[in-house]
Amino acid sequence: MRFWELKQKEVININTCRRMGYVGDLEFDPVTGCITAIIIPGPACLWGFLGREREFVIPFCDICQLGGDIILVNYRENRDDCK
Repeated sequence: MRFWELKQKEVININTCRRMGYVGDLEFDPVTGCITAIIIPGPACLWGFLGREREFVIPFCDICQLGGDIILVNYRENRDDCK
């Protein structure tokens, strides 16, 4: 799968059944070259004129399933690591 294909998939949190947005960027481990997280830009403030809220950094271990149109994640905001 290519990065542009990931950017077209909507991310949905299975804990809250909330649409989080679309993949905006990826985080890589520079040593191994493996993807460590997907990054989703936060919602825009006032139609995008005042910037964006914080972004969501979702660890790769929190991805439950990559579907044809969506990515299901098990994301909890106050989580520090993947256990």
